[in-house]
Amino acid sequence: MSRPGTPPRYALILAGGSGQRFWPISRDALPKQLLKLFGDKTLLEMTVDRLDGLVPKENILVLTNHQQEAAVRALLPGLPKENIIAEPEKRDTAPAIALGVGWIVARDPMATMMVLPADHLIQDQAAFHNVLTNAMKAAETGSSLVTVGIKPTWACPSYGYVERGRRSALPGMDLPVYEVARFREKPNPDLAEHFLSQGTFTWNAGMFIWTIPAIFSELSRHCPALADFVSELRNSKDFGATVTRQFGKLPKLSIDYALMERASRVLNIEATFDWDDVGNWTSVGRYLDQDGDGNQHNCALSQLNSANNLVFSQTGQHVALLGVQDLIVVSSKDALLITSRAHAENIKKLADQLPKELK
Repeated sequence: MSRPGTPPRYALILAGGSGQRFWPISRDALPKQLLKLFGDKTLLEMTVDRLDGLVPKENILVLTNHQQEAAVRALLPGLPKENIIAEPEKRDTAPAIALGVGWIVARDPMATMMVLPADHLIQDQAAFHNVLTNAMKAAETGSSLVTVGIKPTWACPSYGYVERGRRSALPGMDLPVYEVARFREKPNPDLAEHFLSQGTFTWNAGMFIWTIPAIFSELSRHCPALADFVSELRNSKDFGATVTRQFGKLPKLSIDYALMERASRVLNIEATFDWDDVGNWTSVGRYLDQDGDGNQHNCALSQLNSANNLVFSQTGQHVALLGVQDLIVVSSKDALLITSRAHAENIKKLADQLPKELK
């Protein structure tokens, strides 16, 4: 919660996205954040729960899309109805975040705001609270845009990177805070290896923290169309009608390209909590039960001469494997996926070719 004398604090959870990487469990109307992959709660529910004690529930805002709005509302009955809205169409992260800024500025123009993805797995809540508390203090003290970076564990070419500069001299920080030298796009494997060897790079996790005055100032300077949209939302007598009328006119840009790469001062705090963006079925496998032959599973499994397979059943079926290795087998109520681990990243391409009723 906000400390006495600090601005009100809000969280914007981005809960849109498609449901292709985890087919056949996921669908367009049921993406990763709405799935129960790690127990009896979805990633979205876990994201909201993680904010308990950090942000008042009435200050948690969820932005989704029309396909997923009903499911999101059903999952989050504890949030005020007006705290969940659907963007009229997909316009990338910069317009989505500008909508969130306008949403908050209409409530409290001096608030502190954090932007969080809905589909990351983070289990150490205490460490998460500590990092985000420091990030909010840095934003409030330094009038800067703040990013939370993830320490790279391998030379991943699928993430954007943040290059750190000198350490900031902001007072009262419990964790190191660094000036951001620059943002780097997803690198090729060789460049990713170079980043890793430097020791001054973090993965860009898409977590941003800033005060409303700071973000509005930067939007006005670097993306005036988005700043105008925020101003219109602030002064609107019918918030929903304004969003419907204006959102589709906004430039389709990522927040990194539209703002973060251009902002006058950006700070970076490295996460001390565990983090997994759960990019595909292989990521899920790390959290499943595992037998002595490396077979990962969430259901009853019998196997003979089979190793390093991943089995996930939504139906509770008993699965038997015979003489197979390195497979991913996923069953839903109406479809079955069988692929090799080597092709986990291509499930999205397969989903594009499926019949409409299975998308």
